[in-house]
Amino acid sequence: MDRQILHIDCNKFFASVECLHRPELRGMPVAVGGNEEKRHGIVLTCNQIAAGYGVKTAEPLWQAKRKCPELVVVPPNYPLYLRFSKLAREIYEEYTDLVEPFGLDECWLDVTHSLNGEKIAEEIRQRVKRELGITVSIGVSWNKVFSKLGSDYKKPDAITVFNKENYKELIYPMDVSNLLYVGRATTKKLNARGIFTIGDLAESDPHYLESFLGKNGFMLSQFARGTEKSPVACCMDSRDLKSISNSVTAPRDLINLEDIKLTLMVIGDCVARRLREHGFKCKTVCLSVRDKNLNSYTRQCKLELPTNLSKTLVEESLKLFVQNTCTPFAIRSIGIAAADLTNEGVAVQFDLFGEAQKLEKLEKLESTIDGLKYRYGSGCVKNASLLKDKELTDFEPHDDVQRESCFGAIRDV
Repeated sequence: MDRQILHIDCNKFFASVECLHRPELRGMPVAVGGNEEKRHGIVLTCNQIAAGYGVKTAEPLWQAKRKCPELVVVPPNYPLYLRFSKLAREIYEEYTDLVEPFGLDECWLDVTHSLNGEKIAEEIRQRVKRELGITVSIGVSWNKVFSKLGSDYKKPDAITVFNKENYKELIYPMDVSNLLYVGRATTKKLNARGIFTIGDLAESDPHYLESFLGKNGFMLSQFARGTEKSPVACCMDSRDLKSISNSVTAPRDLINLEDIKLTLMVIGDCVARRLREHGFKCKTVCLSVRDKNLNSYTRQCKLELPTNLSKTLVEESLKLFVQNTCTPFAIRSIGIAAADLTNEGVAVQFDLFGEAQKLEKLEKLESTIDGLKYRYGSGCVKNASLLKDKELTDFEPHDDVQRESCFGAIRDV
């Protein structure tokens, strides 16, 4: 028996919630965007009216306003979006405990037990509209990849079913860039070899794909052929943290190692603090970097001992930067992720040089500072070196839930 997998996508989620929460915005072209002065000036999402003017997600606000001079730009309200995301998930969990989030606005559901995924999809679509006031698009198929293609196929407020009888007719003509995890770089590599559609990809030899895509070649071959069988995680399991991370778009280009170190110190302090709050240490440190031309890379390193110390996170991130960045450089954004998480109570083998004891003292010191920040605010204690350049260091990512993002294991290649 084929599985019944749903992928639910809340349409224009941020903008829809804003228009629902602020009635004065209804009927107007609305975009949720960042702060242009702080160089976060891109469209995070827009409502259907703004989309009618050609406004697109991720384009600069100045460009969006040129297309739509009447565009109303509102700052993101992440606590509100989190609340609506949780409310939507509570509806989904009434139908199955196999609910796997994919960002704030998307979820996979396994409803195989029902034998009629389309019927459940229709019921969920109506309930979300009636109870939350927003719309969703839902894809129904026998695997996660095709169900996600279904939720993108018809928007807004629609249901699409891809089954064994129609998938070749409907999916294979799609541009290969529509497939999950096929980004710009992968699309470019595939196009250069005459692979333009999902059907082209499905008909390609997996070993040939591996020759220029590595192990992702086999994975994408399975995606295109509909043979992908990964399970939908249980809703409780899906809440487990895989990594803890923070990043920042700097108010000006970072042009020397002093700029990089100061910025990493603020980010590293936040990541370490959040590790301790959740009772974790990490065994891997990841660095993400994007320059002024929007070229980016991610690098990571394994640690000899698990850590939740900001000092270690900053030192290892700085090493990764020096090893992988050529001078001169102009860095636009930078981030740190702590991955391979383990319980902070894990036993540590003491060494002859007393390094473990030193780390233990540092952990106690940073935990004490956490208590002060919790009581008196995040800015009550700061490293004196951060006063060298307040323009770069005058931000507190710990208090901004949007800074959290995981550097996924599968990346565009």
